[in-house]
Amino acid sequence: MKKEKEKSLRRARRHRRVRGKVLGTPQCPRLSVYRSLKHIYSQLVDDTKGVTLADCSTLSVDVRKEVEHGGNIKAAERVGEKLAQIALAKGVKKIVFDRGHYKYHGRVKALAEAARKGGLEF
Repeated sequence: MKKEKEKSLRRARRHRRVRGKVLGTPQCPRLSVYRSLKHIYSQLVDDTKGVTLADCSTLSVDVRKEVEHGGNIKAAERVGEKLAQIALAKGVKKIVFDRGHYKYHGRVKALAEAARKGGLEF
């Protein structure tokens, strides 16, 4: 039990450290990423007002049609591309990336690279 609690505390500490350095504004919103075993979720957040400007996940209808499983790199790339399209349509070009407590590796990296490729500037 103690080992699980320590692991959870380390994860929370990493998350606080990253979020302490990243702040989203209306001109430069924060791209927040959450990944589970089956899906990946992303959203653009304006922290000054506390509102979500855009969101996309593997549960979105158009993304779900294109990928058969949401817990892989291919699905993460598709979510990044789709989020970039939505953001550009709303007039958002520049963002800050919030990886949460996850390493910049695998699905998180694939989503970020696809968003860059889609036209967003980090």
